[in-house]
Amino acid sequence: MTQQAKTVSIFSIPVLVAALGYFVDIYDLLLFGIVRVESLRSLGLSDAQISSDGLKLAQYQMAGLLIGGIIWGIMGDKKGRLSVLFGSIVLYSVANIANGFVRNIDQYVWTRLIAGIGLAGELGAGITLVSELIPREKRGLATSLVAGVGLTGAVFAYFIAQYFDWRTCYFIGGGLGLMLLLLRISVFESGMYTNMKVTKVAKGNFLMFFTDKNRFKKYLLSILIGMPTWYVVGILIFFSKEFGKAFGLAEEITPGKGIMYAYVAISIGDVLIGLLSQALKSRKKALYVFYGITALGITLFFMQGEGGSAAYMYMICGLLGFGTGFWAIFVTMGAEQFGTNLRATAATTIPNMVRGALVGIVFLFESLQAQFSYINSGIITGVIIMVISVVAVMMIEETFNKDLNFYEE
Repeated sequence: MTQQAKTVSIFSIPVLVAALGYFVDIYDLLLFGIVRVESLRSLGLSDAQISSDGLKLAQYQMAGLLIGGIIWGIMGDKKGRLSVLFGSIVLYSVANIANGFVRNIDQYVWTRLIAGIGLAGELGAGITLVSELIPREKRGLATSLVAGVGLTGAVFAYFIAQYFDWRTCYFIGGGLGLMLLLLRISVFESGMYTNMKVTKVAKGNFLMFFTDKNRFKKYLLSILIGMPTWYVVGILIFFSKEFGKAFGLAEEITPGKGIMYAYVAISIGDVLIGLLSQALKSRKKALYVFYGITALGITLFFMQGEGGSAAYMYMICGLLGFGTGFWAIFVTMGAEQFGTNLRATAATTIPNMVRGALVGIVFLFESLQAQFSYINSGIITGVIIMVISVVAVMMIEETFNKDLNFYEE
């Protein structure tokens, strides 16, 4: 290395900007789930179409995240972490402003796809930058702070949606993103990345994840440990209205409210898991604890019966959210698994592979409905996802306090 990599406090400007960037990212990412019913109804869709086309739109947004994760991840290692923070926010801000002008479902599909591509870059680049700037013994706290602040963007989106038309909500999201660009000017590049630029090591080569058996194993396991989050959010909470009908609840469930309760709890969970990981001096042990809370939440979700209340459903959404508040630690572990020349690619693609995996999770959920009820299909899907993720945590390397100043050869 040519020089000592610069480190900063967990309350520094780069951490604050990464947190606010993720706040806007989550606002835009979850806004569709919050305004799904209202926006599609205003376009003239029937209840059946709202369900089917709403699922289609979610899948296109997730496909965009998958595509964008690869593009921005490679750029983050080849051109720098800051290039992704600037480029991704411009793309998703413009896409969300355009989303406010859609007049039919086809236009909606394209804007969600493009927004998804833009949204894919924010978290991975932010976590990578913070991980490389913060002293290693405090990395977990800093990345948890980023996620804890950022995830409140979903709560903000919920309350904005209560007072403004859905089109205005998209305009606000795009405007917030463009305003955030002004703060980005004060952020400096990671010292580890700056030192790496003068070397001849391969940078941002996505195929390197698949050319080495051990590296591929780490990459796959890093993806699998995050899957419960999008099973909970993408199936149980996004479609809580449909599950409420299947349970025979006395009141209709509002998915946006379920998302709000879940993300308040996720924000709290993301901060607490950082403290827990610090206390246990282990990422994996902290994950086991939160997996247990998630499993409890899933169990209580499916124990609801006829005549149950909406208030109880929202409370369970909160518990599920708290349990899946391991997003920051999960992404941090992904960043810590790999060298500086592949770290942004890993940290950006891994969470977006998980988000993109929602397409496969939905496919499994829908396929099971050919033989099982709506409720039982949800249960079976959940059991499969949780078992896979627990096994993945058992097999992955512990990365607490790991030195990140190394390269992948």
